[in-house]
Amino acid sequence: MNDAGSPILKAAAWGVVGKAKAHESAELHVLGQATYTDDIPEVQGTLHAALGLSEKPHARIVSMDLAPVRASRGVVAVYTAQDIPGTNDCGPIIHDDPILADGLVQYVGQPMFVVVADTHDNARRAARLATLEYDELPAILTPQAAKAAQSYVLPPMQLKRGDWQAAFERAPHSVKGELYVGGQEQFYLEGQVAYAIPKENKGMLVQCSTQHPSEMQHVVAHALGVHSHNIVVECRRMGGGFGGKESQSALWAAAAAICASLLMRPVKLRADRDDDMLVTGKRHCFHYEYEVGYDANGKIVAAKVDMVTRAGYSADLSGPVATRAVCHFDNTYYLSDVEIRAACGKTNTQSNTAFRGFGGPQGAIAIEYVIDEIARNLGRDSLDIRRINFYGRDTDNVTPYGQVVVDNVIHELVAELEASSEYRARREAVARFNAASPVLKKGLALTPVKFGIAFNVTHLNQAGALVHVYVDGSIIVNHGGTEMGQGINTKVMQVVAHELGVDLSHVRATATDTSKVSNTSATAASTGADLNGKAAQDAARQIRERLAAYAVKLYGGDAKDVRFAGDTVFANGHEVAFPVLVQQAYLARVQLWSDGFYATPGLHWDPKTMSGHPFSYYAYGAAVSEVVVDTLTGEWKLERADALYDAGRSLNPAIDIGQVEGAFIQGMGWLTTEQLWWNEGGKLMTHAPSTYKIPGVSDCPEDFRVRLFDNGNVEDSIHRSKAVGEPPLLLPFSVFFAIRDAVSSVGGHKVNPPLNAPATSEEILKSIAAVEAAVGQAA
Repeated sequence: MNDAGSPILKAAAWGVVGKAKAHESAELHVLGQATYTDDIPEVQGTLHAALGLSEKPHARIVSMDLAPVRASRGVVAVYTAQDIPGTNDCGPIIHDDPILADGLVQYVGQPMFVVVADTHDNARRAARLATLEYDELPAILTPQAAKAAQSYVLPPMQLKRGDWQAAFERAPHSVKGELYVGGQEQFYLEGQVAYAIPKENKGMLVQCSTQHPSEMQHVVAHALGVHSHNIVVECRRMGGGFGGKESQSALWAAAAAICASLLMRPVKLRADRDDDMLVTGKRHCFHYEYEVGYDANGKIVAAKVDMVTRAGYSADLSGPVATRAVCHFDNTYYLSDVEIRAACGKTNTQSNTAFRGFGGPQGAIAIEYVIDEIARNLGRDSLDIRRINFYGRDTDNVTPYGQVVVDNVIHELVAELEASSEYRARREAVARFNAASPVLKKGLALTPVKFGIAFNVTHLNQAGALVHVYVDGSIIVNHGGTEMGQGINTKVMQVVAHELGVDLSHVRATATDTSKVSNTSATAASTGADLNGKAAQDAARQIRERLAAYAVKLYGGDAKDVRFAGDTVFANGHEVAFPVLVQQAYLARVQLWSDGFYATPGLHWDPKTMSGHPFSYYAYGAAVSEVVVDTLTGEWKLERADALYDAGRSLNPAIDIGQVEGAFIQGMGWLTTEQLWWNEGGKLMTHAPSTYKIPGVSDCPEDFRVRLFDNGNVEDSIHRSKAVGEPPLLLPFSVFFAIRDAVSSVGGHKVNPPLNAPATSEEILKSIAAVEAAVGQAA
């Protein structure tokens, strides 16, 4: 048959990937039936733990009188560092991060002991009754102070290309300055929680809200002094992670497991929101000093930036975060002669960690700030200056770290957004509005994104999966990724359903479990669907090939011509329901399960020279934001946002658009309202929803237009899709620079406003005052 009704043609047109499918747990979320770690029914005899926290930022512990704690109602046991059976460490890379402080505290909120009681409330009350004596030491609280004291958790890093100094001296124009960009609390809806249940023969089951079950397995095993095979870590889902549960869930998992092991009873450790924010690390804040040379057209000819982060008291993931910041300073721009320095300042604050973007946003915003200044200095539209500096297709297409940009679509993407957002007409309308409005000022900005996809540590770019087909034709998939609301399970299920030609309803994803898929990488770096989707596809493909070979035995023909689609198998003119073929294959003793594996090819990185090919590909995007600022109060509102994002051949457009929308609002919060503030005593004062302002519904623009750019991945990613977890967080750069544009209008765009992030109302007013003062001096 050659007509369109042919079963073979129908099979070719059939598919599950690329379709807008609901999140696999959507109904459970809405009905309140989705099980999170704290929802797991408690085993009889379960106890509850709480942490005793330091009240000093840097001090020796002279004495701890824990008698009042032990005497408190319901308390079963109190443990300190000396009670840990194995290694007192939960650092992910460098072993400088104790589970419980041993003689020295290095930030306000550092755990010193753990209380176990009959109830959660009794444990928390008891933890506050200790009598402590400290010998206080000098404390460093800011990255600037860390740099001045040369206090670093790791040696500073440097990336150089060309002769920056000579190029800078030849440049006809230059700009110098500094910028401060604050950190950000992950503010996941579900706080840190771990539930440890002792098993026979030194075994331990740890139910944990974590992005990295394998790391939790290793940390718990070391803390208990046992082998990894004694520990099983399971995570069905998280109520958000955003990087805060990549490495920092280790403390909670280890503390719960230590208590459970010593008492041989189940122990749950759930953090109160205040304790969670006091104890855990956040996005790194950055301080920048920059010097950039440019020509009369605005083309950058030399760029130097010196970045220092607030790493906190231990290394955690600060090294990789700083590395990614270095590798994203270029963003979408070719920089011929460049020198980029980054240092991880050791401070007496929480040890900062992964956060959506993982240093990439902090690196890229610096060059965007510089370009914004160049445009204002030349009296040009910032979009024109950005376009002049974009990477080229065949020339000017090598990054400072040596990777050739082979998939550049930023020119086409920005052109499409410029047209669809009516950028030029709106720029004129904004100017007319400002000319007639002395108090309210509007601002407009278009900013681009180029974001590298892969872990910057090459060996982490691997994943495994298991696929089981049951006799009734239903399918289970288990993979090494973790579900934190981003839809990884839905996408992997779609990949498996597509590969086996069945409806998505026939596939189920199970909890991430270290006893099923071992040695997993963290679900981070936007690689979750890329890696685990490929691994699951590999496993499903092997099963499909076995079933195809069996179908040929039954019906003849060639295995390569067998098609799986629409819950049906098409073989040599025969059509058989997928469950029927599966039942027949089982009776014929055909293996109906398989493991799959994937390792991203072509990656390499030399940390000494800071060069190589660290990314599999780049995701691109751009956004236009229009704001209005009240120059008397510093209040502002985002009136409209247009975003265009390159998701490749999207696996699930509904999920991907939702991810872009969420990332945009989260990034906007980082740059505008989410201010972290430590008092002079080193205590984080913004440690609850009452003092820490994340964006609300009222902060979202009434006119919010998000589209996906039509662009297949040049790399052989899963169905030519692209990652969508982290890169969209850079899109709201446009909000920050729209605010700066509005402030600039106060001085007729003749002065570069000194605007730091977050651009709170107070910061906006300070910037307006500085512009007015500069204009007054010039007059």
